[in-house]
Amino acid sequence: MPETSPALDVVIVNWNGGALLRTCLASLSAAEDGLGDALRLRVVVVDNASRDGSLEDLPRLRHGPAVIANPDNQGFGRACNAGAARGTAPAILFLNPDARVTAESLAGAHAALMVEAETGIVGAQLLDEEGRVQRSCARRPNALSLVGQALLLDRARLVPSHFMTEWDHAEDRAVDQVMGAFLMIRRSLFEALGGFDERFFVYYEDVDLCARAWDAGFAVRHLAGITVRHEGQGTTRAAKAHRLACFLESQIRYAAKHHGRATALALVATAFGAQVPLRLVQALARRSRAEAGEVLRAARLLARALPGLMRAVHAHPAR
Repeated sequence: MPETSPALDVVIVNWNGGALLRTCLASLSAAEDGLGDALRLRVVVVDNASRDGSLEDLPRLRHGPAVIANPDNQGFGRACNAGAARGTAPAILFLNPDARVTAESLAGAHAALMVEAETGIVGAQLLDEEGRVQRSCARRPNALSLVGQALLLDRARLVPSHFMTEWDHAEDRAVDQVMGAFLMIRRSLFEALGGFDERFFVYYEDVDLCARAWDAGFAVRHLAGITVRHEGQGTTRAAKAHRLACFLESQIRYAAKHHGRATALALVATAFGAQVPLRLVQALARRSRAEAGEVLRAARLLARALPGLMRAVHAHPAR
């Protein structure tokens, strides 16, 4: 008798995750044992040219993990799309390798996603290694908040912060955005939206996806009763310059896409005129020459990407 088709496709994008990836897969294997036939999983690992032996000795699951080994780092959104395309389940979970799940978290999130037709995306309550709740839900950025946050005006409470740090995340509610570390979405919605926008190499692709889900008439919900352990920046912590450059570039791309050319150009100016200098001053105030060097390397990386970025900005209509 043939097995029932998987109800949930789990996509993990890895870049030098190593031990974190194996621990994540081990948690999925244990979750499978707890779920039995109640919720069948298919797991796909998309590796973005890791150099740390990440794909060696991976824990086995009933369905997977299937592995896509990219010859180079193709970015988070593109890798997610490739992983999702390998499956057919009606729900997709995008899971970071530094996250650990349980049978209860998977079953609860899946049930919450599929029970109401207007719910398109759900996220879990993320806990750090000490069990503290991470303030992971975020507001949808507007032109004022993007520029204000780039100028650090959110620290003076002159504009709202991106993440909802003032809220304890202790109850279920609709939110503008849940973090891509644990993001479960209906496949039908994901395909209707065209998946992640692959122009975002990393960062802001989850912000963009959630914004487009709301625009399509679907709710994004935070599930306080569904808990997931999440280390945070587990696979990018060592690449500080690259991380900062990608963050600034994606912020500019998001501004161009959703708020027009003028806002994007303002963010280009604040990146070089405010964000980099302010981060450099902070690093020097901490007497961290290494951190200051990472900031300067990030500025050089962003400058190198600027010609292509400016072409992308000017491709969007002015507003």
